[in-house]
Amino acid sequence: MGRMEELPEYAERVLEVVELIPPGRVMTYGDIAEWLGDGGPRQVGRVLALYGGAVPWWRVVRADGTLLPGHEQRALPRYRTEGTPLREAPRAAEGHMPRLDMKRARWDGEGAHI
Repeated sequence: MGRMEELPEYAERVLEVVELIPPGRVMTYGDIAEWLGDGGPRQVGRVLALYGGAVPWWRVVRADGTLLPGHEQRALPRYRTEGTPLREAPRAAEGHMPRLDMKRARWDGEGAHI
């Protein structure tokens, strides 16, 4: 059997931050990069795309509160179960997909330490 490859250090750091985000709260890709003082939103997104399956990936979101395209149906029940603040879409909106209420859901990392 092949040896499991170690995660790059940056990936480990990103995943550690994601695991700190409390249920019902979210951080943006940019928030995580800023919190780490390294990389940017695209780098954080790439880490989650490659390695994020074992962490609460749905708690890392776009800054405008839209649900991640292609993952909405998997993320939405998790937001509802965790009580993440949502802004319900008007019935006239295509797909009736809510957005995250970023003013209430965004977590600033207060009290967390890596």
